[in-house]
Amino acid sequence: MTDAPESDAAEPDAPETDALEPDTRLADFEQHRRTVFGIAYRMLGSVADAEDLVQDTWLRWSRVTGPVASPGGYLARTVTNLALNRLDSAAVRRESYVGPWLPEPLVAAPDSTEDVERAETVSIALLVVLESLSPLERAVFVLKEAFGFSYQEIAEALDRTEAACRQVGSRARAHVRARRPRYDAPPELRRRATDQFLAASVGGDLNRMLELLAPDVTAWSDGGGVIRAALRPVTGADNVARFLLGVLRQLGETAQVRPVLVNGQPGLLVTVDGAVDSVSVLDFIEGPDGEPLISAVHAVRNPHKLSHLA
Repeated sequence: MTDAPESDAAEPDAPETDALEPDTRLADFEQHRRTVFGIAYRMLGSVADAEDLVQDTWLRWSRVTGPVASPGGYLARTVTNLALNRLDSAAVRRESYVGPWLPEPLVAAPDSTEDVERAETVSIALLVVLESLSPLERAVFVLKEAFGFSYQEIAEALDRTEAACRQVGSRARAHVRARRPRYDAPPELRRRATDQFLAASVGGDLNRMLELLAPDVTAWSDGGGVIRAALRPVTGADNVARFLLGVLRQLGETAQVRPVLVNGQPGLLVTVDGAVDSVSVLDFIEGPDGEPLISAVHAVRNPHKLSHLA
């Protein structure tokens, strides 16, 4: 069954009445640009593809020849349907992808006060879970949970009934909840645990690393067949700690590791001779003493996924 609408649904019908002033069209688009990018990025997990869809959405919006009651709704509908159409080709590429696939990371300075595209709904771990949803489930989940659209608005955007969208949304939430247990550790605890893990890793302190890792921790490494990376997830605290220490040793003395925000969560950026080598983000569970333990490490090394950070 194909969830995505046909390609001609990507451009909502626009009224052809009095022409809108170009400056007005641009102002309306810029007002909603972050939302347009946010929908595309959550749907595709790719910064480059999301930027492409932002441009495609603008081209369609710039051709609107009359007033639109809700520019935000129109733009959300347009980019969602464009993303649904793009997902078909993305699925084909994923089938032949070498090793684990991870989303392209959004990186900010560790002291950034900017809302990184609503961090809780754009975390790397959540985007990985969204990959297991059908395109329609992903669209409904993103529009509802990340951007707060009503089911009536979602139904209009996707040309479905409101009842059908409610059913899809309920199914998607249950799927995400089962695969993404929430742990609401305060940001300062996450940051402190990340800083401690960074210090232990750079210092080669295996014992301290083991104290910070959950016993069943899993590390995913995305090299895409372009650069060396583990082709399968590494599991277990001892295996993960030794694997990460081995990677740092291989990178050599010119490697530098510094804390950053990755999709709104504390993470690590590794450079070698000044060039970005990898971006990692840590996921946490609550430990026996209430302190966070690292339950997952997601490391993106594929240079094609890091080119936007240069």
